[in-house]
Amino acid sequence: MSYNNMGVFDGGIITPKQTQPVGMPVMDAAGIASGNAFLTSELEKRDPIIRQPLTSVTYPRDVPIETGGGWVDFASALSVQYGVTGGSGDSPITAGGANGIPIVQASLDKGLFKAHVYSVALRIMFVDMQKSSYIGRSLDQLLQEGVRLSYDKHMDENVYAGFAQYGTYGLVNHPDVTETTVADGAKGTTNWKDKTPDEILLDINTAISATWAAAGYDSAAIPNHILVPYEQYLYLVNTKVSELATKSILDYLLENNIVNKDGKGQLYIGATAWCKGAGTGSKDRMVVYVNHERFIGLDELVPLNRIMTQPNVAHVCYDTAYMANISEIKMMYPNTVTYWDGIGGDE
Repeated sequence: MSYNNMGVFDGGIITPKQTQPVGMPVMDAAGIASGNAFLTSELEKRDPIIRQPLTSVTYPRDVPIETGGGWVDFASALSVQYGVTGGSGDSPITAGGANGIPIVQASLDKGLFKAHVYSVALRIMFVDMQKSSYIGRSLDQLLQEGVRLSYDKHMDENVYAGFAQYGTYGLVNHPDVTETTVADGAKGTTNWKDKTPDEILLDINTAISATWAAAGYDSAAIPNHILVPYEQYLYLVNTKVSELATKSILDYLLENNIVNKDGKGQLYIGATAWCKGAGTGSKDRMVVYVNHERFIGLDELVPLNRIMTQPNVAHVCYDTAYMANISEIKMMYPNTVTYWDGIGGDE
């Protein structure tokens, strides 16, 4: 008896849907007597496509990733602060006959970011490997895709949430980032589904302005990346600005935000599941930041590699180890990231 048992991969657990038998090949005496006994394989139309578990990863889109560095325990980054004697205002003004001028000084600081080793093993039973050769499928390739899927889910969690057990944080829950609740709309709620397009635009521009102000209005530090949950993103995409308009709310936001109007670049608004319920009180969270390697990043110190393979006589199989070395997310300027809660979630 065969089963249709496709599941959803959530990073370590495959949740199958309810199994239903799709066929019962029966070789009874009547069938044999009538000359209709065939091998099951002769009566099957085999679909060559192998359905992979349904899943989603978005980390490569939302954070710059630098490759290389080797097997290390920490990744480091240097920052510098400058100072001028008497300040940079009227202090450097020098009169004739002056016997001293202000001195510029620099203070260097090194930030350390934890790195960890990702490792999984792949095991192929010898008999199963021999059987797979008869059907023209590579069991090794199939399991390699499973390893890659597990790695991508691990990276996704590392980027967005970190691992509390090891004291690391991610893009949506970093303790050094300022949290704010968006303002109430005319209907007395912060939920975007109950706000007008202008009120949502005000939330976007307020978030951008506050984040840019925290960076001293540095021209390179104006936020260019906004993350929201899928529910809010789909609402923006599917809802028109008005009944007579042809543009969606998302189009309206992308055309009229501060970043676009100021000519500082192009604002990106995207969706990720990690913003859902990430805010205080399990509210939905909007994350506003600068998506650039100067401000944020991740080191893939050693990319995922097949490290070694050896036969295991005791279990009649071949074991293969896969490993990688990855840093936690590197938030160089926490003040250039802000969290805005309440755009969705229970009232």
